[in-house]
Amino acid sequence: MNEPQSPDDTTPNETAKSRLSSRFSLFWWILLLFILAFLIYFFKYRSTKPAEVKRPPAVVLAVAHNKDVPIYIPALGNVIATYTITVKTQINGLLMRVLYKEGQVVKKGDLLAEIDERPLLAQLTQYQGQLVRDQALLANALVDLQRYQRLWKQDSISQQTLATQESLVRQYQGDVKIDEGLIESTKVNLLYCHITSPIDGRVGLRLVDPGNFVQTSDTTGLVVITTITPMTVIFTIPEDDLSKILPRAFTDKNIKVEAFDRRQYKLLATGSLLTIDNQIDTTTGTVRLRAVFSNKERMLFPNQFVNIRLLVTTINNATVIPTAAIQHSEKGNFVYLLNSDFTVKTQPIKVGVTSGDETVIQEGLSFGQQVVVDGTDKLTNGAKVSIAAPADKE
Repeated sequence: MNEPQSPDDTTPNETAKSRLSSRFSLFWWILLLFILAFLIYFFKYRSTKPAEVKRPPAVVLAVAHNKDVPIYIPALGNVIATYTITVKTQINGLLMRVLYKEGQVVKKGDLLAEIDERPLLAQLTQYQGQLVRDQALLANALVDLQRYQRLWKQDSISQQTLATQESLVRQYQGDVKIDEGLIESTKVNLLYCHITSPIDGRVGLRLVDPGNFVQTSDTTGLVVITTITPMTVIFTIPEDDLSKILPRAFTDKNIKVEAFDRRQYKLLATGSLLTIDNQIDTTTGTVRLRAVFSNKERMLFPNQFVNIRLLVTTINNATVIPTAAIQHSEKGNFVYLLNSDFTVKTQPIKVGVTSGDETVIQEGLSFGQQVVVDGTDKLTNGAKVSIAAPADKE
């Protein structure tokens, strides 16, 4: 009979399997403990992590300040020369010389061109010879008249003979007058051979070259001269704005007018209002005005397009803020006003005129108060704010 095996009598294979099973169980226990520890740590960390603090919205501020605010009427205008003259010949003749350069600034009386005067000089000599002849005939006729008068008193000649001699004297006197007139006319025409500038100004491009035969009937002329100092600008404003100007137009002779370039970046000249047209254009509802500028810097050019600002009045010591700070609601205009605790409140305001990028505040703000310019879309009444940039200072 076989005897039962004791525990110590297990085989080596059974022992190895038992050890492997124990190690496998230990691995899973360790893995389970690791997962459990991770879960405990994860949930504990989430529960103890502090909540993120929400930062107040950042805003940009501006300071309400006082300044003199000029009120302008904007307009569009064209530069018009005070005088524009087309220089023409006053006699027919050959253009001999042109003595100016294109674009030259000339003075009144400067010689511009010369026309051939030789035909006129010959004509003058002829008329002077006729005058000498007619004067001699007149002198002889006067001597005969005196003799005929003595003979008529002696009843030696008839009344008809005396009357004929008197008529001959008057005829010769008329011939002398004609000769003197022809001589004077020729001398004037000789002066016209020397064409001079009638005004101070700037000459344009040459219209006729030397060697051409010019005539008084020519419509183009020889050259165009325009004045450059002073210069005027004609501009139009709406008829509704006329009432703002008329009270001053008849009492103040120095209403300020500024002329800017096409893009309104550069101030070209400063002048004054010269006159207002005497009627309104009913088709456009506008009225024309003329301003005069000294144009010493010569920044204005004839027919140039300019932007005009006509000074209406000046509001002294007005409270102004950037226009961007003004908000709008159904109840009216308001601003976000900064409190000392860095909160904002909605402050109702009454706005006045706008000048550039600033607006006059008639009611609701005073000097030194700070208002929000940028970042208003995130604000409500009483909201806390942070300052993104220092307040503007004047």
